[in-house]
Amino acid sequence: MSPIDPHRPMPADYAAVQDYLFSLKVRGVKFGIDRMRALVAALDHPERAVPVVHFAGTNGKGSVAAMLDAIVRAAGWRTGLYTSPHLVRLGERVQVDRRILSEAEIVAYTRELRPVAEKIGRGCADDHPSFFEFMTAMAFLQFARQRCDLALIETGMGGRLDATNVVHPEVAVITSVGLDHCEMLGGTLAEIAAEKAGIIKPGRPVVMGRVPPEAEVVIRRIAAERGAPLHSVREVFGEAVDGYPTTNIEGDYQRWNAATAVLVTRCLDARWKLTGEVIARGLHATCWPGRWQRTTIGGRPLILDASHNPEGAGVLEGHLRALVEQSGRRPVVVTGVLGAARARPLLETISRYAAEIHLVMPQQARACSFEELEALIPSAFGGMVKRAVIADVFPDAHTCAVGGPDDTVVLTGSIYLLGEVMARIEPARGAIESRLQDF
Repeated sequence: MSPIDPHRPMPADYAAVQDYLFSLKVRGVKFGIDRMRALVAALDHPERAVPVVHFAGTNGKGSVAAMLDAIVRAAGWRTGLYTSPHLVRLGERVQVDRRILSEAEIVAYTRELRPVAEKIGRGCADDHPSFFEFMTAMAFLQFARQRCDLALIETGMGGRLDATNVVHPEVAVITSVGLDHCEMLGGTLAEIAAEKAGIIKPGRPVVMGRVPPEAEVVIRRIAAERGAPLHSVREVFGEAVDGYPTTNIEGDYQRWNAATAVLVTRCLDARWKLTGEVIARGLHATCWPGRWQRTTIGGRPLILDASHNPEGAGVLEGHLRALVEQSGRRPVVVTGVLGAARARPLLETISRYAAEIHLVMPQQARACSFEELEALIPSAFGGMVKRAVIADVFPDAHTCAVGGPDDTVVLTGSIYLLGEVMARIEPARGAIESRLQDF
């Protein structure tokens, strides 16, 4: 691995900062938290300045974090929210009271962090902090300096070796466990659960969402070994979804996420004043785009949904079935996915409900090719399958060029694909920063 050039000029503007951060990103994912420990120590431990709730999970961690953010703000507290990846702008990853990190702030933090990172990596290039570690440090610094009352920190991948796992949280949350990122986290639910349960800290409560039995055994064992009181969504709320809290985000899965958020509030002490009324108000004011999000384009219904992995395919199935039952029509689906392991279950699900499938390729190196996607569509599918590019499907903010005037269009698959489309149909978000999206 080539070393970072210590003679490169300090980035002077946002374009130069993007180039510098991209130079870190292309060096790849670095598992392990020793670099992050060195980085936060050099920064005088900003991760200790604000109480933290720490989230891991195959799916749902962003939704649960956003719900808890809305609840805590409804009680009058100041929140920091750290999630990844971003949809359109890099600053979306680091938010205070849902205000994203500005370009000027990213420039200032990069200029501050670069010499610290170079000192850490001076002896060995592998010791230089990664792109994700840079962003994590920015979040810790921003939340400390903005005097947030509570920081909601989402892992990037896994948990045990994730850069965010330098925190000592008030509550650890494991939202779900499914087969995703298997090349990094392990090929079984038990192995993946062990990685995610790595965020559990001795004596600190852990909230467990609805997870498969194989994963639950592992999470319970690790919690018991660490003396961490475990609170199970299934034990508290049961199996019937009718007994789960409601939220303004559609779907049974989001009610499971809402129950997870509610259970977290019960683990926080009374000083937070998270009453039943506050919780309900927060759950119905949650903003988390791209989760079966209904909108319109040119007067036509458009649904944006980031179902991007095998577990998400099961959730998508319920949404599509309900959509067909409610509307009496099969939707037109636009989809693009990263990786065949993710694409197969999604395309199998889509094929059961779609009238047409328009295949696109997100602007990411890991995106499935048209040939890969076409090979995964079941032979029994009788509708039209067409290759497309996003610029043609959504030529401007007011036009969708696929389907007819009475069709509902569903855009689903990679979260990066959703970001590309949102940048086109919501130009106020700004130009997409796609090369900094992955990881």
